[in-house]
Amino acid sequence: MTEFKFTAEKLNGQVISGTLSASSPAEGKKKIHQLAEKNQLKLKVIQRKSSFIYRVKRGNEKPVKGEQKAYTKMEVEEAFARLGYRVLSVNKKLFDFNFAPPTPEIVSFVKISAELLDQKLPYSEILTLLINDTQNKTLRETLKEINNDLKKGADSEATFLKYQSVFGKFTSYMLGLASKSGNMTEIYKATAKFLERRQEFKKNLRSALITPAITMFVLLIAVLFYVDYIFPQTAKLFVQFKIPLPPMTAFTLKINSFLTNNALLVILVLTVPLIVFWRFAKTKRGKYILDRIMLRIPILGPLVHKTIIEVYCRVFYTLYSGSAESIEPVRIASEATGNRYFEDRIKNVAIPLMIKQGKGLTDSFEASGVFTETALSRFHSGEETGTIKTTALQLANYYETETVYKLKNLIELIQVFIAMIIMIVMILLTLISAETATIHPNAPGVASVDGRWKTEDSRFEVSGVYYDFQNKNIIENNIV
Repeated sequence: MTEFKFTAEKLNGQVISGTLSASSPAEGKKKIHQLAEKNQLKLKVIQRKSSFIYRVKRGNEKPVKGEQKAYTKMEVEEAFARLGYRVLSVNKKLFDFNFAPPTPEIVSFVKISAELLDQKLPYSEILTLLINDTQNKTLRETLKEINNDLKKGADSEATFLKYQSVFGKFTSYMLGLASKSGNMTEIYKATAKFLERRQEFKKNLRSALITPAITMFVLLIAVLFYVDYIFPQTAKLFVQFKIPLPPMTAFTLKINSFLTNNALLVILVLTVPLIVFWRFAKTKRGKYILDRIMLRIPILGPLVHKTIIEVYCRVFYTLYSGSAESIEPVRIASEATGNRYFEDRIKNVAIPLMIKQGKGLTDSFEASGVFTETALSRFHSGEETGTIKTTALQLANYYETETVYKLKNLIELIQVFIAMIIMIVMILLTLISAETATIHPNAPGVASVDGRWKTEDSRFEVSGVYYDFQNKNIIENNIV
């Protein structure tokens, strides 16, 4: 998140200032202008928090170098002056890129925090320990700022939500909520479990779907390179002498001719659909449609669907405290699934039925059309017995066991299928290459391009050089 500080003037001349956070500089400035317009303020200054590289010294000590975030250079200088340092230099960082830390780093932070909380260690001490041990720069600096904000008495939920670009929206919400819940350890453990399962799911999905697609694309490029460049170098020599070609060789040369004459068309056919698909997948509507299709893919779709329900139940179990407060856990759990279609059906079908018509949890879930019969049956049983929280955890554990086993088998099956395709393609390429060994020249006496047969002694002339087919040797010009 990018932080901004603005100074504005009211209609009565009073000068005010404020701060806000946004996901990008453009969004931050837009928010400030909208705020000013709404409250009839005259903007004077908009400052963005940036990184400054400093070099300071105190007394006869060795100069200290470091990096500090601030809105202006003067803020950094004044802060070190108050601490008794003599400022040697303060310069704004030229390239200030902050990349989100990898998921394993986030998972490690949450898991270690949960374990230390379970040992009754104060959260401020946990943050201090992790700040010193965290290797990722972005995460380390984020934890420093969170620790400083919490020490100043800032709201934990608002503080973590400021850094959702680092942790993710759901993780930020859960970590911020944990400090208020009175059950901080359990929420951190549940969040760590959720992150691990999501990471594992993405890894398995990549192995089952994305990796084979990339493999097939690379294989296609390799085949096109062979057909368009390597093979014709040999085969066209026979065409030059009008020697009859075997069927596969002739067909391969026709493909080569088509690719050569329609190179631009082939490139467009290979690249344009990918670009269009990528751009479409980035849109809100595209994400919704693709997430809906994902649940209906044969074989893989049901596994993805059950994994989403598992994640939903695990988050719902963590947040649910009773039927009187079920709306918020239902909403947040739907956002945690990461599936736009599933989330939309919960928010726009299930929740309105619960609020406007007073329907129960099971009936609302059934109307949404995104839960399996097994899940609905278990929720119905839990709702009748008053054990819906425990039921959600049992359902999550059941689907975790089932999907992990079946997805592993599916990945192995896909890998075997891809290996078979590669083997078939390699066999075909080998056969085409080997077929050229069966090509033999025309019978003596048949005319050819750029050469002529000498029928009286079975010799063939090309550019003044003769080949004697009876004695199988080359006869130089001066001999003939």
